[in-house]
Amino acid sequence: MKLNFKKLILSALPVIGLAAVTSCQTAGQNESTTNNDGAETITILQTADIHGQLMPHQEMFVENGEFVFKERGGVANIQTLFKQVKSENPEGTVIVDGGDLIQGSAVAALSEGDAIAPVIKAMEYDFLIPGNWEVIFGSQKMRSVLASYGKPVVCANIYDEATSTMLYPPYIIKEMKGVKLGFISYNDPEVPVRQNPVFSKGLVFKGLEDNMQPLIKELKEEKGVDILFLVTHLGISKQIYLADQPENEGVDFILGNDTHERIRKPLKRKYAQVVEPGGFGSFVGRLDLEVKDGKVVDQRYELIDVDPKVYPADPVVQKIVDEQMAPYKEQISRVLGYTTTPLYRYLVVENALDNMITDAVRWKTGADIAISNGFRFGTPIVPDESGKAPITYSDVWNMLPVNENVKTGKATGQQIKNWMEQELHNVFAEKPLERFGGWVVRFSGMELTFKANAPKGERVQSITVGGKPLDLKKEYTMAACRRTGEPDHVLCRMPNAKDPKVLDYTVHDVIEEYLKTNGTVSPKIEGRAKALDLESPVLSQLPNVDYTFR
Repeated sequence: MKLNFKKLILSALPVIGLAAVTSCQTAGQNESTTNNDGAETITILQTADIHGQLMPHQEMFVENGEFVFKERGGVANIQTLFKQVKSENPEGTVIVDGGDLIQGSAVAALSEGDAIAPVIKAMEYDFLIPGNWEVIFGSQKMRSVLASYGKPVVCANIYDEATSTMLYPPYIIKEMKGVKLGFISYNDPEVPVRQNPVFSKGLVFKGLEDNMQPLIKELKEEKGVDILFLVTHLGISKQIYLADQPENEGVDFILGNDTHERIRKPLKRKYAQVVEPGGFGSFVGRLDLEVKDGKVVDQRYELIDVDPKVYPADPVVQKIVDEQMAPYKEQISRVLGYTTTPLYRYLVVENALDNMITDAVRWKTGADIAISNGFRFGTPIVPDESGKAPITYSDVWNMLPVNENVKTGKATGQQIKNWMEQELHNVFAEKPLERFGGWVVRFSGMELTFKANAPKGERVQSITVGGKPLDLKKEYTMAACRRTGEPDHVLCRMPNAKDPKVLDYTVHDVIEEYLKTNGTVSPKIEGRAKALDLESPVLSQLPNVDYTFR
């Protein structure tokens, strides 16, 4: 179906949707957890990529070809959902989080994750895994925060560099109602490259090939596991790839995380089924399995909206959330400016939010081109009936999770073209294992057309800078965020920049000054990046898969 986004993108006027009433009777409710034919019901609940979002927030949906915004999420609301579902099947429910918990909000950043831990400790999780952003405050802080959850943390490929020992148990086994469930977990081996290199100093991230097959064999043959899950923080493309590989035989489900995809129907692949439950705590994935004699004889899956009107906040968890947020409330509520257009991510190629960020950096530095990573996260900022929405200090942390200094440098047109070819390959590589990081890099001062499905090195069709065609021999000034730990000559993953300089102000300083100067902004999608062979807007990186982001 061709989506009718033209009016929205040109005017960027929000469609504020009333919260849809989601039935409290989710899959399996009021059914006996032991069926007449002797099958037992096993329930798996999964959250992922909460990114420090402790409170309900605006969330974006696609309905009838339009973007609509509704209030969703809140960890205390998630706890209510957990308790409700668990009460239906108290002896047969497992609850897991797939990582990226302690980064992505102001409270998470200002407390270095410490504010998140007491909340998680009070919730119903059976175990958790680390995501690619858990290293953001350094490896020692990651260990400390995750230990303070007071719950099992599972991961089969993170090692202590000094001792070469595995940091966490590689798997967990849960036996319930006579059914043995095994969960093997993996984080992204590319964490030291995806994140600022200094974040993961002291840790080694190994590839899945290092031990996946032996662990599958151990759990299936030696431990007698009936149903085997991989809980992976790899991104949907790589998770689908895994499910098609013979090395994965024996795994029943891949509980995927990282890319915030909203899988509403399990993706059935050659060897396993793949799910992923969105992001920011807006959704909980629920998988109900009917198991008889150690075999799955039936299944149901639902992606449940965490609607605060349906799942009111659990008072115990909400009290802890309020206590943890209290020291930061005044600071993070400070209003920096206003927007008359909704600001959100979710768009793979270009979005108004990052147009504002890169415009601000170019405005401050005077560079020819300003660039920013293709981040996937950040909850929407949506104007109300007045036509405006405040942009707070809290929002700036949602937009930019690392407050690094601004860095400038020079690069030739040829370097810029080569760099853009690599960045596009990271996003659209035909081979899933070559996909890397987030979405298309964002920029100001430059326009790009490309073909996403072209071969590597042939995707860029045109680049203009300041309205003129890119001169491959000319040097251009560029500005971006510093990535602590990378070589001085690297600028936003582009190597060999000349005259690199780290400036004496941060990207947050720039955003605050820009908003103070402008007061009210109205960022729009302007066609700075255009995929000539994809229907716009691009909401997912899943070609040739029966899946639609909504």
